[in-house]
Amino acid sequence: MNNPVNLVTGRRGFLGLGAGIAATAALGACTVSKSGNVTTVTLNVAEIKDYGQAGLNAVTLVLSIAAVASAIGTPAVGVISLADTALSTALTSFATAAGSTLTITYDDTNWKTRVDSILSGLTTLQTDLTAAITGASTKVSSADLSNANTALSALGTVVSAFKGVLDSVAVRRNVGAMAAATVPPSKAQVQQALQVLGVTAG
Repeated sequence: MNNPVNLVTGRRGFLGLGAGIAATAALGACTVSKSGNVTTVTLNVAEIKDYGQAGLNAVTLVLSIAAVASAIGTPAVGVISLADTALSTALTSFATAAGSTLTITYDDTNWKTRVDSILSGLTTLQTDLTAAITGASTKVSSADLSNANTALSALGTVVSAFKGVLDSVAVRRNVGAMAAATVPPSKAQVQQALQVLGVTAG
């Protein structure tokens, strides 16, 4: 994974250079460097792409379980498909614009929007799949339900990892305040989740 995007947070300061940064940096999705009053956070483009692809694969895995797809029903499948399309569009836009290597400032609203759109798509998919699988839980066999929930759990891990990365680079106007961040999943947990969802991390 050698396609980084640099996010320069500027003079307003950067909080979370402690445990939050260390935890997310360990995932390989970001690195942090500081020169004077400028903190540069480098996001690994390949990992962001992996997170997005994992979401798309989660939909495919869940809907490929015939009994689950049938129990979910056409209306819910339609809602999931809309979220799937939105994520696919956001991921394609990001990948096309990123190319191989690109440096941007975090305050660049264009880039922030692209990255946030992928996370938004992932969280929407997670919400829609959770609702659909919960609604179908009494209509399918335990084995089929287990397979669907395994994919859903893996997606949850990926979403948590992605949120952890973006939370760690959030610019805080109140420099004295520490953000209350949840502990992100470990690198091993993320790798396992990506494997479950058929994504081979580079």
